[in-house]
Amino acid sequence: MKPLYFYLIIACCAFTVSCRQQSVAPPDYELAATWADMANYITKNTPSNSPTFASRCFGYIGLTMYESVVNGSSEYRSIAQQLNSLGSLPRPDTSLTFNWPMSLNAGQAEILRLIYVQTSDENKRKIDSLEQTMQQRLQTIQPDTVVVNRSVAYGKTIAQKIFNWSTTDGGHRAYLKNFDKTLVFEQKPGSWKPPLFAQSFSHFPLHPHWGKNRTFLAIDSAIEAPAFIPFDTTSGSPYYQQFKQVYEKEHVLTQQEKEAAIWWSDDPDVTFTPPGHSYYLATIAVRKVRPNLPKAAATYAQVGMAVADAFRNCWKWKYQFFTERANTFIPAHIDAHWESFWPDPPFPAFPSGHAIQAGAAAAVLTALYGDHFEFIDSAHVGRPRDEIRNTDFKARHFASFFAAAEETAMSRFYGGIHTPQDNQRGLEKGILIGNNINHLKWKK
Repeated sequence: MKPLYFYLIIACCAFTVSCRQQSVAPPDYELAATWADMANYITKNTPSNSPTFASRCFGYIGLTMYESVVNGSSEYRSIAQQLNSLGSLPRPDTSLTFNWPMSLNAGQAEILRLIYVQTSDENKRKIDSLEQTMQQRLQTIQPDTVVVNRSVAYGKTIAQKIFNWSTTDGGHRAYLKNFDKTLVFEQKPGSWKPPLFAQSFSHFPLHPHWGKNRTFLAIDSAIEAPAFIPFDTTSGSPYYQQFKQVYEKEHVLTQQEKEAAIWWSDDPDVTFTPPGHSYYLATIAVRKVRPNLPKAAATYAQVGMAVADAFRNCWKWKYQFFTERANTFIPAHIDAHWESFWPDPPFPAFPSGHAIQAGAAAAVLTALYGDHFEFIDSAHVGRPRDEIRNTDFKARHFASFFAAAEETAMSRFYGGIHTPQDNQRGLEKGILIGNNINHLKWKK
């Protein structure tokens, strides 16, 4: 056995290294990634959140990150005037010196405080603490108080301008009105009905007006609705076969498919939501590639806005078609005792929200980092085993972002809550939305 002083020396060395790391400025990519971590933390730990509201927040948070630093780049340009009714943002005086990491730091703290005003005081203190810690570390290389104050003020100005724009999009403080109890929906064959086996039981579906919100890109609001197989309960009809595939799959689920089903569930009560998972995948790319500050910020802006517009359009179509889920159709027409592997969410089925946002994120991340980007997703490693489903949360390995998007979509099929057409149409429209983001003029 080694003497006690040996362990004391090791502990002191570790403490010294830790202090030294905390006293120097972080690499630019790590500053961006650390704020993305905080955005996901606040998303996960803010009450009454939903995938719809979270997607919107990531769009504004990512855009703020980008616009707070882009004017310091010789390669990238502001995209403000290319967005839907935003107009121009304040431009810095090019004759003056700015510290752009400081601008990002201040801007991210400000937009999180503004857009998640309903989060707890404890969470607000965490935001303040991260801002102060990073500010102190960044001042080790930029101690000039005038430059510091100028850079901080610019970041906060950008955050405030973008937040002001956000309040007019139709989704501002939407967590106060998750369900509209005054709305009456036309009931017709194949319509959505409140699920009996549900994640959160409600007689009213989530955010029925979300599809009226403003999109980040005007072109996204004009995308044609996906094709839908007409309702038909006749055995062997295309509509019937969609649900029969779900029914048959539930009887032969492998352990690996069960693991995928629970991994991508990303329920808002216990995780950072599906759009947060896409933001997390962006962080994997940023930490692996270590891009410069403008590209790191562009990564979060592109993923955030793509996912936000994907969810907005998805919700528009969900309430246009207002379709049932397998837990309604299968017991009525195939097997009265059937129940899905995963409980239903409280909103219509077509198209899949998981699929459309995953497709949008994959299109953006692939354009930024390539077709063959290998990575491991460890987002839920360490979560307690799902005893009800006899399944563990195991890290996922992927050869590309599109491989991850396809598994995200398939996970809902494995869970028994989406048909193949829900997923396929969702992926297709998500990729289109992601490519619209890619086609903006990001560079000079």
